[in-house]
Amino acid sequence: MIMRRFPSIKSHLILLPFSLIMLYPVFWWIGASLKNTAELGLPTIWPQVVRWENYTKGWVFSSEYTFTTFFANTLLMEFWNVLGGVVTAALVGYGFGRLQFKLRGFWFSILLLTMMLPHQVTVVPQYIMYNKLGLVNSYIPLILPHFFGGGAFFIFLVVQFIRGIPKDLDEAAQMDGASVYKIFFMVIAPLIKPALVTVGIFTFLWSWDDFFSQLLYLSSIEKFTVGLALRMFIDQFEIQWGQLLAMSLLSVVPSAIVFFVAQKHFVEGIATTGIKG
Repeated sequence: MIMRRFPSIKSHLILLPFSLIMLYPVFWWIGASLKNTAELGLPTIWPQVVRWENYTKGWVFSSEYTFTTFFANTLLMEFWNVLGGVVTAALVGYGFGRLQFKLRGFWFSILLLTMMLPHQVTVVPQYIMYNKLGLVNSYIPLILPHFFGGGAFFIFLVVQFIRGIPKDLDEAAQMDGASVYKIFFMVIAPLIKPALVTVGIFTFLWSWDDFFSQLLYLSSIEKFTVGLALRMFIDQFEIQWGQLLAMSLLSVVPSAIVFFVAQKHFVEGIATTGIKG
């Protein structure tokens, strides 16, 4: 009788065990960040003695550098990455989705073909180019690509979203004397907000986790990101696993906050972009 009145209870009872299985690594991670190295081998999630000093000692990595510097470096880089990715993806997507120009279909096809090009193919040429320009050991190689459309995937996502917007809105704005730029800023941009939020979230998450590029272009400790700072724990003679796990746990907090704050628009953008065309 209860199952018939509340059918969602049955679904929740079925999903609960799977949810616990999926969350187990997170629980272990939290517990391990409060243990010392000797306790990590014990088959228990929660430590016998909670060691909050793993967080305090891990944050103050050395007398010269703390994770305040590393988080500040990463967040500053992420700000420019997200800004560049969102703005340029919107502009380029508007151009392909609404404007008429010669060889538009050809250039859009070329854009889509770049999505099939492995990242490993472009690593060496890009590094040589930035090295000759004297930009290695700076954030510019990590930021600059986001100011050129943010990537083919993001442009394609925005184009698909714009194609789902009725052209009658553009024509009505043109009859009122609106220019191409005014149509974009006053009509199109507000309507593609879910898609732009999706671009922003993906840009933040992917560039935050882009350890390889950060390792390739940054060599000065004062410019290190959070990912590179975590690697320095491994370089020590005696690895402090509790401190490493504590700082790695804190490193995912910004990504989790960004996702949950913008979750509504993110889901809306993903759900609607794929079915519009």
